[in-house]
Amino acid sequence: MTMEQSLRNRLIYGPLMALALLALLALDHFAEAWTLNHLKAEVNDPRYGVGGIGLLVLLLVVLPLGVQEVARLFAAEQVQPYRAIATVGCWALVTHAFLTQFRPFRIVAASTLAFIIVGTMLAAALRRAWARQSQEAIHRMAGTLLATLYLGGLAWFLMALRVKHSQQEGGFQGSTLSILMILIVVKITDVGAYFGGRAMGRHKLIPWLSPGKTWEGLLCGLLSAGIVGALFAHWVLQLSWNKAFAYGVVLGLIGQLGDLLESLMKRDAEVKDSGRMIPGFGGVLDVIDSPLLAAPFAYLAFSLF
Repeated sequence: MTMEQSLRNRLIYGPLMALALLALLALDHFAEAWTLNHLKAEVNDPRYGVGGIGLLVLLLVVLPLGVQEVARLFAAEQVQPYRAIATVGCWALVTHAFLTQFRPFRIVAASTLAFIIVGTMLAAALRRAWARQSQEAIHRMAGTLLATLYLGGLAWFLMALRVKHSQQEGGFQGSTLSILMILIVVKITDVGAYFGGRAMGRHKLIPWLSPGKTWEGLLCGLLSAGIVGALFAHWVLQLSWNKAFAYGVVLGLIGQLGDLLESLMKRDAEVKDSGRMIPGFGGVLDVIDSPLLAAPFAYLAFSLF
């Protein structure tokens, strides 16, 4: 595929994905508003409705596709995770994060999280034992757990950030806008880096790993992330514009590291893209890697304010 065809596909499928995302986030927002007056105090904090419904739907659909692509990358190194077990583990993790907004669940949240992680590993071991095979048992267990934590573990932070409600006066309150901010910041970094690199790129960033990335493109991407971050973070966190700008730059940088992490795995697997599901973008993993890796850092940063 030529660069012009790739760009044309990005311009076609990018807006379509954006519209689908906005529809789910709109569902998320209106579902919280609708449930606000239908919840009793013993079920949930009466100040908030049920948050994250649209995001939960999105993750439950996207994560199994990501598991399939991760499994194909792992297969290049003779690591074969159990895809069904990893998928269930991912679903369990994001559902766990979703349930942390309810008071009764918070009592058992820590123990339940430990059970999901250990249970995923044990399920992989039992699946291997059921086949009466001991060969590659460690590879199967490690691959299944890594796929679960890489996708479901990172997605946990995204969901937990959406439903987070600070107990402190004036503390951070999760919202659809906060999730939208993270997604737009990391993706605008990609856009700024792509066009900035094409226009001004002269010096390769890491030529042996990602030959298309340049230092000039990275700087353009981070500048774009800072500007967008300043706009959003000022509304979400009530920060001064300079702190909000820095916040956007950090999120954009983490997102680029997510791209490089996936590039490392693809280089090891000797493939160009993680999949071919989305023309112009590659696979699902090529789209979600940056937001997922940025999620834990965003959760930490939001928790500090």
